Amino acid sequence: MEDDKLNKNQISIELNEEVAQGVYSNLAIITHSSAEFILDFVRIMPGVPKAQVKSRIILTPEHAKRLMLALKDNISKYETVHGPIKKVENAGGTVLPMNFGGPTAQA
Repeated sequence: MEDDKLNKNQISIELNEEVAQGVYSNLAIITHSSAEFILDFVRIMPGVPKAQVKSRIILTPEHAKRLMLALKDNISKYETVHGPIKKVENAGGTVLPMNFGGPTAQA
């Protein structure tokens, strides 16, 4: 009887091969309305003036808050094992990884 209750409340989640490969993103743009949060994941490549949105996720405000709390929890666990993540701060603006941490090109 208890096993039936557990099985009723479980969700089977499938991860197909294509989605399992993931999508690389080095910039996230977050916007919102009164009804939803929109997360656009962008890939910026060096030397390419145009960036492309690679994935868009649309969430309810409640799910956005759950995501934020889950990220905070996971970041805390990560930092416990690997040490603090370096903070990148800018005075109120967006921080773009324009040099990608590598050497700059010279002519």
